[in-house]
Amino acid sequence: MIENERKIRRNSVIEAAHQLMIAARTAPKAKGCDIIEIALVSDRSDLEALAAEMRRQADITGMKFLIRDADNILSGEAVLLIGTQAMPQSLNCGYCGYATCALKPDFTPCAFNSIDVGIAVGSACSRAADLRLDTRVMFSAGWCSQHLNWLPGCNQTIAIAIGAASKNPFFDRKPKEEPAK
Repeated sequence: MIENERKIRRNSVIEAAHQLMIAARTAPKAKGCDIIEIALVSDRSDLEALAAEMRRQADITGMKFLIRDADNILSGEAVLLIGTQAMPQSLNCGYCGYATCALKPDFTPCAFNSIDVGIAVGSACSRAADLRLDTRVMFSAGWCSQHLNWLPGCNQTIAIAIGAASKNPFFDRKPKEEPAK
């Protein structure tokens, strides 16, 4: 059998993305509490739904970079979502800006939940580098995925756009509008 890389690339990227999910899952977590949720968005219609939500949020918020990023995720094969459930770690560390966990308002995230997401994203990106995948960490796609409720109960969701191309499509990106002079 002869397999042309161009014909199997998409499936190869999806298989590799599963390894990124494992890397994120096995990343260290604060106090050993695993409150991380991970999902892979690989179906074209789901990627288009995410891009549409990003454009919608750009209209609502005025954050024009969401339009650029929406176009950008469509140039790859998948998007990995990594989010966290809210669970204060009761360390009274003050990292969230409040002296104790009891003083922290419910809407303020526990800093350790944020750190856990960051470590999981770093582990996934490290594995992606090992596999020579094209990636880009995107707050924008993760934030907009929360509006679609793809990781129910999660906040602080970060996305990793994933692809494999001759040139990484997630870098050297142009803004959608020229800055005002």
